Amino acid sequence: MSTDATSHRASPPLGLPKGSVRALLTLLIVAVVCRELYAEKELGVLWSETLMIALAHYFTSRRFIDLPQDVLERLERDGHLPQESNPLYLPRNSIRLIIAAAFAGLGILLYRTFDTIPYSAWTILGVVFAYAVGLLTGGIWKRLFRRKPNVKLNRWWNNIKAGVVLAALLITAMAYLLGLRDLVPEQFEQFAAQFEKVTLGLVLFYFGSR
Repeated sequence: MSTDATSHRASPPLGLPKGSVRALLTLLIVAVVCRELYAEKELGVLWSETLMIALAHYFTSRRFIDLPQDVLERLERDGHLPQESNPLYLPRNSIRLIIAAAFAGLGILLYRTFDTIPYSAWTILGVVFAYAVGLLTGGIWKRLFRRKPNVKLNRWWNNIKAGVVLAALLITAMAYLLGLRDLVPEQFEQFAAQFEKVTLGLVLFYFGSR
């Protein structure tokens, strides 16, 4: 590898640790979204989509290699893996904890202020919660079986998870693709809407748990 290529790769933007700009952008987006939801303002589609993209990219762009810590450190020392720096000079996983605390705090503030959580906030908080639970579940599962992998149990869990999500989304998708969604009787309209929300939550959970 050429010296120019190596030096270019080793020089992150603004001289900050690698991932710092992504972390700052994500935190700013989260701050705006939380402020707007607390003010009971309808969050624009552009902001909600940007939030989802930023969170998904930030939480999945960090390096994850399922190897023991001592092996990772040795590979970094030998130059086989680039050293993973901490964004904004903060301890590892600090940004993730800040994001999680921001949305958890928002939910608590909304509940204490309004005795309930507004629907507009529920939409965003539900999406974030489903994805976060998936991330947490996937992380716990991998840690439980890191040292003693249980291939059969792992296959069973993955098959059940994939089967449930696929079945739920297939039902929802076919209703739209066949034009049946608009034909749902009025007495079942609320049930259909709730089923869609659960389905999309399961999809986000699945992506997070991967």
